[in-house]
Amino acid sequence: MNDRAIAGKFVTETFDYDGGRPVTVYVPPDPPEAVVFAGDGQRISQWGRFLEATDVPPTMIVGGHGLTDEKQRLQEYSPVFDAERFAAHEKFFVEDVRQWTASRFGVALPTERTAVFGTSAGGELALALGLRHPDVYGAIFCASPGGGYKPTEVMPPRIPRTYLVAGTQEPFFLENAMRWAAALRDAGADVVMKERTGSHGGAFWRKEFPLMVAWAFGRE
Repeated sequence: MNDRAIAGKFVTETFDYDGGRPVTVYVPPDPPEAVVFAGDGQRISQWGRFLEATDVPPTMIVGGHGLTDEKQRLQEYSPVFDAERFAAHEKFFVEDVRQWTASRFGVALPTERTAVFGTSAGGELALALGLRHPDVYGAIFCASPGGGYKPTEVMPPRIPRTYLVAGTQEPFFLENAMRWAAALRDAGADVVMKERTGSHGGAFWRKEFPLMVAWAFGRE
């Protein structure tokens, strides 16, 4: 990594996209061996601290901030509501943020060490981007996905490894997660589906995150 002075810290950069969009990066104390790109980065990037106390490889979290307007957030995160807005955010997230990450932090981004993560509507984003860019993301981490974006009858020929989780007290989101797990398994994908005690937005998302990282990037 280019700058060891930022090891163990958070770095925020504001991009020109959509009038100014922040991206917050958690930089692990040791040189990163894996990178997780996430929506709602103002919240999820902070979960990097929980990784420090677990036995997982040093993992960088690159979090594009999500909008507070829920309608516009859904339009950016799910391809089914506003195709043009989704495509613009997709380009920003997959191309601009990724290129900046490699340049700013001097990290390699091999597919097998890169994941995309999201919760709720962000879970739809993770699924959509993972399926559309399997050459970029080798793993999908998805917690309690929303129901706008659904599996298609014909799935892509190449599907990243996928880890889904949802809570027993959020039946709508649990059903969505289980629907995705079944569809991806039917398509031959490597899938983990966890049903946890918890409600939507609950702490079980944060607790599950290190387990996702360990599953995808744990040392042999």
